[in-house]
Amino acid sequence: MSIFKRFIRSDGLRRSLCWLGAGYVRFVRLTGLWQVVRSEIPEQFWKADQPFILSFWHGRLLMMPLCWESKKQIHMLISHHRDGQIIARTVGHLGIKTTLGSSSKGGAKAFRAILKILAAGDYVGITPDGPRGPRMRATDGVISIAKLSGVPIIPVAYSTTNGKHLNNWDRFLVAWPFSRNVIVWGDPIYIPRKSDAAAQEKQRLDLEAAINNVTNEADAFVGRTPIEAAPIAGDEN
Repeated sequence: MSIFKRFIRSDGLRRSLCWLGAGYVRFVRLTGLWQVVRSEIPEQFWKADQPFILSFWHGRLLMMPLCWESKKQIHMLISHHRDGQIIARTVGHLGIKTTLGSSSKGGAKAFRAILKILAAGDYVGITPDGPRGPRMRATDGVISIAKLSGVPIIPVAYSTTNGKHLNNWDRFLVAWPFSRNVIVWGDPIYIPRKSDAAAQEKQRLDLEAAINNVTNEADAFVGRTPIEAAPIAGDEN
């Protein structure tokens, strides 16, 4: 077993790692320059105490806590996988609650929990390509949640002038301190309750395009080369 695997299997060491991770996010926030594009979109919902589903790609997760209004409670949907537990503990240090599951594999319990959270007036965050991809391809779980809850989905992304994309499945973007950064919000997406299967598939593709659009816009804003979505199965060529 590698040293890294032994490290992340130690609960005490994982706790330390999560504490350090949250501290790093705070340090990047304090040392960087931040600009928010179309901030009026979430603000109108926050001011009216109207819940929505925050949706962004897994690869842009690191700095997403900075997009959030601290006085509003948000629950991130996090996978049961060990990586998900690390994320849950890290964002917990930043005031974000978590619900175990995923947009496609969390089971009925997580699905019901999310609907209950939204009905209570709180907010939910979902990475529709998590926890394991394919990268930048939306699953239909978030569409079903929006349909049943009547709550809109709002896409968002961040990018940075100085940072590194990890060489993993989601090309996870790590922002460096002392960078110029941007958060870009997209328009709300409403899913009609009477949508049939064909309509929901179109809505899934529309959501996928919307998140890609704000992600590409954020990258263009800071001069970063965009990351391509994973090939669709059967269309690798």
